[in-house]
Amino acid sequence: MLYVALGDSITFGESASSRARAYPQLSTAALNARRYPTRGAVIARSGWSSSDLLRAIEGPGRNLIRQAEVITVWIGGIDVANYALEAYRNQQPIDLVPILAEYSQNLGAILSYIRANSRARIVCCTQYNPFPNSPIAVAGIQQLNSTTNLVARRFGAVTAPVHSWFEGRQQNLIYGYQNGVIEDALNGFFPIHPNNRGHQVIARGLFPFLTPRRSTYADQLI
Repeated sequence: MLYVALGDSITFGESASSRARAYPQLSTAALNARRYPTRGAVIARSGWSSSDLLRAIEGPGRNLIRQAEVITVWIGGIDVANYALEAYRNQQPIDLVPILAEYSQNLGAILSYIRANSRARIVCCTQYNPFPNSPIAVAGIQQLNSTTNLVARRFGAVTAPVHSWFEGRQQNLIYGYQNGVIEDALNGFFPIHPNNRGHQVIARGLFPFLTPRRSTYADQLI
């Protein structure tokens, strides 16, 4: 089985101590350990927006898309974060409607492309909130995840509720977590990526979504 993970810096493994400890690699290792022979591939880069990912799968990643049997899609955080942080710095009103409309269009194009060029099962991941103590971040992440759910449903994709796996545990699962407020990201360091433990939680949660048949996985990940 070929498992392809699509995404941005989280999927790329930013802030994990090594690529082997990022959730796509942990997921692939777990599948093989449980006797689901799996080859993994990652199409992701730090800083990618949904439009960047769309260009990548239509270009260099198209062969992997065609061969994949299961694909996870985790994108959209950059779309929202770049706009929201810039507006917050400049003390401007934050209106996510146009940003989420563009994200919805891009995610729909990504899923449409996969459906047209692959027989893979598609799993869309929701976004956890790295700033749970900022009401504006809570509202923004909820809107992003609602958009993801709606688009995924339209294309018959399953949604993995990553946000619920992190809820109330952000301090232990995010690298460099400080106070859980947007202001933490205004000094040049972005405490938003999973640490090694966070990647383990993601991989464990995704396991039932990746197996050929839905199953549970309570064993300790390597």
